[in-house]
Amino acid sequence: MKSALLRLTYGACTILTLMTIGVLATENASAQSVDPATKLELPEGFADDLAPNAVQDQRVRQYLYPKRIVATSETGVANAELLLKPVLGQTSTSHMNDESKACVLSKGGYILLDFGCEIHGSFRVEARHLEPGKTSAGRSVKLRVRFGESVDEANAEVGEKGAVNEHSTRDQVISVPWLGAVECGESAFRFVRIDLVDDDAKLLFDSARAIFIYRDLPRVGRFKSSDERLNKVWDVSARTMLLTMQQYVFEGAKRDRLVWYGDFTPQTMTALRVYGDSKVLRDTLGYYARETWELPQWMNGMPNYSLWWLITIGDLYRHTGDPELVKEQWGYVTGLVKQLLPYIGEDGKAGFPNPFLDWPTNDKPDALKAGTHAMFALGFDRVAEMARVVGDKDMEKLATQTAAKVRQYKPSNVGNKQAAALLELAGIEKEGESNVAVVAKNGPEGFSTFYGYYMLEALSLGGENQVALDVARDYWGAMIDVGATTFWEDFDLKWLENAGRIDEPTPEGLESLHGDRGAYCYVGLRHSLCHGWASGPAAWMSAHVLGVTPTEPGFKKARVQPFLGDLEWVEGAVPTPFGPINIRCDKQKDGSIKTKVDAPKEIEIELVE
Repeated sequence: MKSALLRLTYGACTILTLMTIGVLATENASAQSVDPATKLELPEGFADDLAPNAVQDQRVRQYLYPKRIVATSETGVANAELLLKPVLGQTSTSHMNDESKACVLSKGGYILLDFGCEIHGSFRVEARHLEPGKTSAGRSVKLRVRFGESVDEANAEVGEKGAVNEHSTRDQVISVPWLGAVECGESAFRFVRIDLVDDDAKLLFDSARAIFIYRDLPRVGRFKSSDERLNKVWDVSARTMLLTMQQYVFEGAKRDRLVWYGDFTPQTMTALRVYGDSKVLRDTLGYYARETWELPQWMNGMPNYSLWWLITIGDLYRHTGDPELVKEQWGYVTGLVKQLLPYIGEDGKAGFPNPFLDWPTNDKPDALKAGTHAMFALGFDRVAEMARVVGDKDMEKLATQTAAKVRQYKPSNVGNKQAAALLELAGIEKEGESNVAVVAKNGPEGFSTFYGYYMLEALSLGGENQVALDVARDYWGAMIDVGATTFWEDFDLKWLENAGRIDEPTPEGLESLHGDRGAYCYVGLRHSLCHGWASGPAAWMSAHVLGVTPTEPGFKKARVQPFLGDLEWVEGAVPTPFGPINIRCDKQKDGSIKTKVDAPKEIEIELVE
């Protein structure tokens, strides 16, 4: 392996192009604030009355037509295929009563729609004409609307196989008015089932649309390779992340639709590697955290999540290089350090009375203790780095000494992949089977979508990039194979045995992959199929396949060390505060790698071949 220190420069045109991209990314990031202090500029004539109470929603809305009809009832439905065609978006009165020109629902009628991939948003029906039933309220009819991340969920009753109306209402009855429209939601869904509730009523309509609600964040980061399966894993990871970036960064787009700071660490890494630094990350990590979890509370009431918050603040600084980010949080950081110190023993052993890593380790006390101990070392590393930014030499010394003290105690990984991954990342080894060997054993066996990110990182740190590459294909790729268009709250390859797909009704003789699987708090249809913590492969590919990592905060210096393994070529881009670093790597006939790097002039690149 040879290392060459290069300062890359370009002609004026190239620099201008890269700088323009960087400016656009920065402006976009600044526009994403969800701070309640940000007031909306209202139209002339409204500002005086409404402005004091107006807060801008930074998201956009797009109408979507269904891509296919999954199923309809045998009777009570006519012309369902008309819903697949574009309409004006305004109810027409020219053929108001003509049933041949509208979709018609009558007694016992239902339609199950597929919008093509999972989205976050709501649903809208526009009625052309209707005949109210005896129980109808005025000139309206009742429709039952069920959202589903899977076909089985869209068909399920509340309470059936864990189907819930928690955090977002997936099963509701709406009144559709004559010559009018009605919307319902928000949630995450791909499928919508609509049933006519009133047996003696009839509804004529030609529009049943989804409203896609999302943040308009361009993908500054990119990834392509000679393996289309890996390309798809990257794309689905990026898609999963965007759907959870709503008012704040939710951990799940359907459930729980809340900020959970353990989940937030892999989400932050993916967001930075795909969408760059956005204000919604900072608002979620800073404003929301300070306003809702004042010390001495632990983040989300969970001490491990306060450690994750500390680690994530440090990681965000490493990528942005923004000293104001650290200064803004410093009072909270120092207060949290004082709260953490009593949980470290004289021998360096660190831990909490009720630790939590992820659900699959929740009944493994020794793994919980080992992983939590490693998190203390990682957390105090970040504190030492941030202390240098604010010039707090006393805190820098304390944090450095504390991290070293924690590393003196070397717990066993007890053969658990989650614990082993964290110990590997923290640089804590013990005699016996190495941490990376534990993580690598049997590939994706024992992986979880949350800690899968840390396992991929640990494999790369331990020199097992090819194993990590195979795991990304086999584990995350397996979800795609059964119809996933976003990644799930959890997944086990064993769940595939005797199970159907999520994008079709489960056939007779098979079990429901959504409804009959899951565990802990995500049993059956309650299971979230769009969970931000599962997006980690995109961040990992950016850092370890493209091979781009900052060696100074804010990418003032960056190392480029690509890994192709069994790939023939790979290309992509990594967001930085100065604009994207663009990479292209090709494997030569002699097995060597030819790498081309285009980077903003402000970044000093170390290319490792």
